[in-house]
Amino acid sequence: MQAIYLPLMPVWFYYAIRSRSLFFFSASNPGIAFGGMGMESKMDIYKKMQRDLIPETVFIEQGLDQKQIETLLKNSGIAFPCIVKPDIGMKALAVEKIFSSETLLNYAKKLNRDFLIQELITFEQEIGVFYSRMPGHQSGVVTGVVYKEFLKVTGDGRHTLGELIMMNARSAFQWKFLEKKYGNKMQDVLPHGENLTLVPFGSHTRGAKFLDITNSVDQRLHEIIDKVCVNIDGFYFGRLDIRFESWESFLERHEFKIIEVNGAGSEPTHMYDPRHSLWFAWSEIAGHWKLLYETAKENHRRGHAYSSFSEGLWMIKQSKKLEKNLYQITS
Repeated sequence: MQAIYLPLMPVWFYYAIRSRSLFFFSASNPGIAFGGMGMESKMDIYKKMQRDLIPETVFIEQGLDQKQIETLLKNSGIAFPCIVKPDIGMKALAVEKIFSSETLLNYAKKLNRDFLIQELITFEQEIGVFYSRMPGHQSGVVTGVVYKEFLKVTGDGRHTLGELIMMNARSAFQWKFLEKKYGNKMQDVLPHGENLTLVPFGSHTRGAKFLDITNSVDQRLHEIIDKVCVNIDGFYFGRLDIRFESWESFLERHEFKIIEVNGAGSEPTHMYDPRHSLWFAWSEIAGHWKLLYETAKENHRRGHAYSSFSEGLWMIKQSKKLEKNLYQITS
């Protein structure tokens, strides 16, 4: 992160000086806390969206007891396995697939903060779509699309799961988390040709491989994304993470689920394609920061205030504290 972002800080300060605010980004998405740079509630964002486009979701407030959690889950109709995630989170940290009430309650105790229970979306493909729209405009633009390959291994009938994991740099880097997750199963020999998805989340920090498919953007995709984003109150800049079964079902029949909406803190994640260079990443980030600045500036002109210095400093401190805590829980 430092190698990528530190050399670009003069660009950020340039826009901050022009805005007369270090936290100019906070006006980019008036409908999201701090514009979506940090400490925003996922549930607050879901509430702004069309319900049939998102997974069935239950908000679990910190401190609820076992009976209250089980009642909320039962009333929602969500069955196991399901997904749990912090209501305020980042980088897919502390996101887990849960198979039983006992595991769910243990998660609630371990996390000790507000979290969400979501239905498991079984669509096998996931993309991240970056979108930007100037305030006052009826339509926006898709500025990048990333396809996510989940972290997985394929058995050869000879090596154990642990050995297969260590044979690939991407999965080996996740060893500490995977050892905790799979335990004694690390000694199992995976049958020849059998695929095992190690982490069912499309997160770069959790081992997913990102592939740039921005060239695949066509009018159909643009219209789908535009329609979704225009109808999210106070959203102009960010990334949508979308699950679907096939391109045909997605583009032709509009069968998909939006599992996350990220705001000003979104990265143009297509830059992480291994085929791209660091120079490419710098160019993409700088270009998206320009869009962020222009969007925030226009919203500010329309009456949306930038966060104060004390508010912005609070957000940064809380985000760092949260990240440290979630890393400890995940690993």
